[in-house]
Amino acid sequence: FIPLANRLRDNMKSFAVFLLVLRYLSVSHGCTCTEGPQQFPAVQIDAGQGNVVMTDSNNHAYFLLGSQWYKMGSLNLKHVSVGPAGIWGVDLNNRVYKYVAGSFVFANGKSLQQVDAGGDGQVVGVTNTFTIHCLKSTIASAYRKQSPLSWTTLPGLLMYFSCSTNYGCWGVNSAQNIFFTEVTPSTCDISGWTHVEGAAVKVEIETDGSVFVVTKDGDVFQREGIDSSTPQGTSWTHLPMPSRISHVSYDHGNLWVVTDYGTILKCVC
Repeated sequence: FIPLANRLRDNMKSFAVFLLVLRYLSVSHGCTCTEGPQQFPAVQIDAGQGNVVMTDSNNHAYFLLGSQWYKMGSLNLKHVSVGPAGIWGVDLNNRVYKYVAGSFVFANGKSLQQVDAGGDGQVVGVTNTFTIHCLKSTIASAYRKQSPLSWTTLPGLLMYFSCSTNYGCWGVNSAQNIFFTEVTPSTCDISGWTHVEGAAVKVEIETDGSVFVVTKDGDVFQREGIDSSTPQGTSWTHLPMPSRISHVSYDHGNLWVVTDYGTILKCVC
């Protein structure tokens, strides 16, 4: 028990030092970060349509109300996502769930390691062998009970995949290559993959088309030049952060950030 107590004490010391530094640190290049509502240690976060959800190191899922995190049931989840199709999650055995009427309902049909509900009603995700799958908007939005779902398999291999309502979808593969495509929500047809310069381990696109990536070194970059005629954008801008970053999500002008310490930052960009 003594080694465990020492590790916990050291972690809390690091956490306290980090927050002290954060209070005096503003981020340049148009972003200013402050301490967000904490549920320490956080692992993953997702924001959409004014809602924010997260998972912690104990694999508990939380929903943000005001400045307080509220636990969403007792199911252990390693990843959650919120968007037009509702709240979806993945458990430790890669089983997929949808949050319905206050509890997570098992969505039988496909095992995924990551899921994204940010598209225009469709839900997308990837398996632990990096195959890519899409659930049509008419099925995803209406799903309410435990019954087999028919997922559409997309061409290619990705380890992370994210969609928006109007500006397409972005993904990264195991070689850290970045790709863009457009997905038709009602059919899950895609326009084909466009390779985008750069390297990342995670990518998030939000409702307004804002795209952010996290690199293997914990750096954050934002895609510039995105519009309806150039949805893949034109260049990357580095966003300095007070620590290595493990996860980001953007909604309503706020960039939600999870650091490698497990703290949550709320950045205005």
